Amino acid sequence: MNLDESAILHALMQARTRLSAAAWVVVRDAHAAEDIFQNVALKAMTRDVSFPNEGMLLSWAFITARREGIDWLRRNRREVVSLEEDVLDLLEQEWQRDNAAPDGSRVEALQDCLAAAPEPARRLLKLRYYEGCSCEEVATQLGVGLNAVYKRLSRLHESLKDCVEGKLRQTGGTGGSA
Repeated sequence: MNLDESAILHALMQARTRLSAAAWVVVRDAHAAEDIFQNVALKAMTRDVSFPNEGMLLSWAFITARREGIDWLRRNRREVVSLEEDVLDLLEQEWQRDNAAPDGSRVEALQDCLAAAPEPARRLLKLRYYEGCSCEEVATQLGVGLNAVYKRLSRLHESLKDCVEGKLRQTGGTGGSA
């Protein structure tokens, strides 16, 4: 059985920091890396791609983030110092090794944290990840600036990470970094 949309989102949110870091290694721009993460999440949920388990999803996500980063560099034609291809391959292998499929307690903790999040936070996540709105579209719909959307998403990701780790510590689950 393939992962459903909710499980895909939860797995990607759990790996957000590592996926954004994988993109940042290529583009060396924090905002672009965050956009790339969000595009990867969107593609994972809207494309005709299925993932039988989290390991395959995360492997696909890291490869996609790296390719998106390379595409971003091409579109922006900046003089950016990037790591050599073989170094990127080694980093990708290391990240994949760290992505052993998590137990269900992490996903359950994230579901609890999402359920406990305030309505504005859930609305922001729904617009961005479920409805596939760009950050610009979210800003327009919420009547706020683009930077405010980026900051809110960043704070929300961090808050969810802290909440999940706190719940895992309470239940004796693995509370390692996401």
